[in-house]
Amino acid sequence: MTRRADAILVLEDGRTFHGEAYGAVGETFGEAIFTTGMTGYQEALTDPSYHRQIVTMTAPHIGNTGVNARDNESDRIWVSGLVVRQPAHVASNWQSEGELEDELSGQGIVGICQVDTRALTRHLREHGAMRAGISSRDTDAESLLAKVTGSPRMSGSELVSEVTTGQPYVVESIGAKRYTVVALDLGVKRNTPRRMAHRGIETHVLPAGSSFEDVLTVQPDAVFLSNGPGDPATATAQVELTRRLLAEKIPVFGICFGNQILGRALGLETFKLKYGHHGLNQPVIDLTTGKVEITAHNHGFALKPAGLSPRTGTDGRPVFTPFDTEFGRAQVTHICLNDNVVEGVRGLDFPAFSVQYHPEAAAGPRDADYLFDRLVELIEGATTKAGNSA
Repeated sequence: MTRRADAILVLEDGRTFHGEAYGAVGETFGEAIFTTGMTGYQEALTDPSYHRQIVTMTAPHIGNTGVNARDNESDRIWVSGLVVRQPAHVASNWQSEGELEDELSGQGIVGICQVDTRALTRHLREHGAMRAGISSRDTDAESLLAKVTGSPRMSGSELVSEVTTGQPYVVESIGAKRYTVVALDLGVKRNTPRRMAHRGIETHVLPAGSSFEDVLTVQPDAVFLSNGPGDPATATAQVELTRRLLAEKIPVFGICFGNQILGRALGLETFKLKYGHHGLNQPVIDLTTGKVEITAHNHGFALKPAGLSPRTGTDGRPVFTPFDTEFGRAQVTHICLNDNVVEGVRGLDFPAFSVQYHPEAAAGPRDADYLFDRLVELIEGATTKAGNSA
């Protein structure tokens, strides 16, 4: 076995980890975060939401199942870098079409292995996500640290334009077509329109910069706001588009970044989480049903419900009082049970709802897949109201 090149990982606060090159030999920078998934590394690597992030896998053995075209969530790997403890020597899975490290090298993704990922994760949990660099060229810690501190922060970064589709495309329904949905591509994963297709939805995926008129040209029954990377405070155009959709009573469903877009359209603010939610086992309670779901997350920002402190209901569950928006009343519907972060909102007087997590969950738990059924119900309810008013 060929000896790997030496490599180092340097965090913004100066903490340094030594290891060996994994994937491409080179240098890379991004926001250091960790993800708790025991599986699904390929889905995470190809998720556009991870753009400009250096991802630490908390599972100790990575690459065991290799890679295959079927599990890709986009056309390329989006992470800036990858940190693993122990890479698999040989992939072993019936679906495997190649080795993970070969894929990383082929796409120029710089990584590091033989790192104490447990110590790194504990450091990030205590001190928060921060800028970092990986290098297998410049292994001088002070030199790399200077480059890290000169790299861009995630706060204030507009990244949606870097991951969105260049041209509209259509994902056909499976079976008879029932509805048409426009998906605004802020970094959409492939499995999302697949889940819609199983419900008879034809999905028209449009670039993130599409106008209100572009959306209306499709004559959609609803608009979907996808997941995506970067700071939601920079998504001014998408927030304004959403406000126009809400004013026209066009049904809206958002996830992840899309949840933050809907929240900002309703007048809420967003803020940067200390280390974010990244992984497959995040407990979220649906306050409207009391059901706890085990969910998949990938977000570093969240909604700040200013002045909307929860109270305890008669059944012991937290309850958020509805709040007024220019489109009617709205309400917080979901919170994370780990830290009480807002995980969902909905309109009470207008057809819109969103969640902060990933109901398509590829890879991950399927507890939240029913939310695509809620989208169908939202469309049907809006259609019924429109018919009655006519």
